[in-house]
Amino acid sequence: MAFTLECGMAFFRQLPYELFIGLRYTRAKRRNHFISFISLTSMIGIGLGVAALIVVLSVMNGFQDELRNRILGVASHLQITGPNNVLDDWQSLVGNVQGAPHVQAAAPYVMAQGMLSFGQAVQGALIRGVLPSDEDKVAELGSHMRAGKLDALRPGEFGVVLGSELAQSLGVVLGDKVVLMAPQGQFTPTGVVPRIKQFKVVGLFEIGMYEYDAGLALIHMDDAAKLYRMGSSVSGVRLKLDDLFSAPQVARQLGERLMGKGNYYISDWTQQHANFFRAIQMEKRVMFIILALIVAVAAFNIVSTLVMAVTDKRADIAIMRTFGASPRSIMQIFIVQGALIGVVGTIVGAFFGVLIALNIDTIVPLIERLFGVQFLAKDVYYISDLPSKLIWADVLVITVMSFILSLLATLYPSWRASRINPAEALRYE
Repeated sequence: MAFTLECGMAFFRQLPYELFIGLRYTRAKRRNHFISFISLTSMIGIGLGVAALIVVLSVMNGFQDELRNRILGVASHLQITGPNNVLDDWQSLVGNVQGAPHVQAAAPYVMAQGMLSFGQAVQGALIRGVLPSDEDKVAELGSHMRAGKLDALRPGEFGVVLGSELAQSLGVVLGDKVVLMAPQGQFTPTGVVPRIKQFKVVGLFEIGMYEYDAGLALIHMDDAAKLYRMGSSVSGVRLKLDDLFSAPQVARQLGERLMGKGNYYISDWTQQHANFFRAIQMEKRVMFIILALIVAVAAFNIVSTLVMAVTDKRADIAIMRTFGASPRSIMQIFIVQGALIGVVGTIVGAFFGVLIALNIDTIVPLIERLFGVQFLAKDVYYISDLPSKLIWADVLVITVMSFILSLLATLYPSWRASRINPAEALRYE
């Protein structure tokens, strides 16, 4: 026991005395308990700010991922089209691009506008002609089917798969027959009339994005080619990549690969939905700035803590200066005291922030059951559960920012402490 105590004392004797005194001031009993209260509130404020930042950014990352996955469940990573959205020799194009790096699958499609009617209801829609076997390789529509199957689209049978909102607007269910009117007219003795064909509803899908659920209808590519008189041509080819974030790079590589082989227009998902994801990223940055102000306010409460501590310790500072302590050493003592408040608050906040972010799918339902509330109503929001994706780089940025703000808050009071005149301080002691 004596050996252990002696080792402990030897360790503390090896510490710089500025660090030793700064730590002692932090844990020592003060005459003015209000200083301890301000220190505690500063620590709690920093912890709450850090935890809030981590949780909010994790939820926003989760929403961004969820929306991206839902969009790319229908859209494609890459899309290659021809002039006027007509691609003639698409088979050779598919054979050419399938061997390219990062390309996992390719699927042709026919895209056109149409008008769907059932009874008295009429709705405009985007008509996409697909090959069901290939479409499943580039999209995830098969996993979002509410009724029927995508494989029910067979050439010559004129079946159609509708989005759930579109089907609800038309008032149709599985097995009903809708009329599809193509805007391209055909000439008759009575004039130009639109081409009309009856389709049977063989499936319903629900992606969770109103844009697709209310405005997209899928038919077999051969039926679309007949209706829109495309012949053997298609509108384009959709590609799936092994890494969706490599889409811009792959688009450039494919542009070089296809150069001189025809006129092709290549676009990726970041271009097709640029404004949407840019808005999400901007919102995330604004939220970071707003919540960072909470941490800043809590961190600068350290200023008032240290100002009162310096006033309380004027006699101690004067005695240390008399014994040879330099102004720099006095400054370091109070920097240690203030930095410790910031470090403890940051660590506690980061711990609870990470804990909540990793378990938000359990915590939120528990709160909803306890208080009888629902944050995201299923009948209003497509995403009824709060998604969360913790990115450790965000945690690192937040903790470093919090520590730097805490450190900056200590500089002025510590500098004031180093400027105290020993004679003036001890005059009335």
